[in-house]
Amino acid sequence: MYKMSDPIESSRAPEPVGLYPHARRVGDLLFLSGVGPRERGTKKIPGVELNHAGEIVSYDIETQCRSVFQNVRYILEDAGSAWEKIVDVTVFLTNMKDDFAAYNKIYAEYFADNRPCRTTVEISSLPTPIAVELKVIATI
Repeated sequence: MYKMSDPIESSRAPEPVGLYPHARRVGDLLFLSGVGPRERGTKKIPGVELNHAGEIVSYDIETQCRSVFQNVRYILEDAGSAWEKIVDVTVFLTNMKDDFAAYNKIYAEYFADNRPCRTTVEISSLPTPIAVELKVIATI
């Protein structure tokens, strides 16, 4: 039986928007909480333009994807893992029809040498005004 580790917090990834850690280790597996494109220490979301009410006016899915991947990398590295050790990715997109092709293209760039299992689902919204979020499992 594996013992669950203490919560893992990255000093480089954006602060969680709720009561959860960036990751937890169980045995040799690392489970990341959902990771979006926000930047640490700010409410800024790369690739997103908001109106005065905080609603999305426009967004660039490619910029968001690159920011999400960077945040995932930060968490993995700060937890003692690495991008190459990702074994499973769940992708949440808020607009599959418009965004999947661009997301899939960028995903192929980042995962050219490591091809983890992947599931992509469309959802109606995410807790912050973003268009993409990743849930990742990696080894340590």
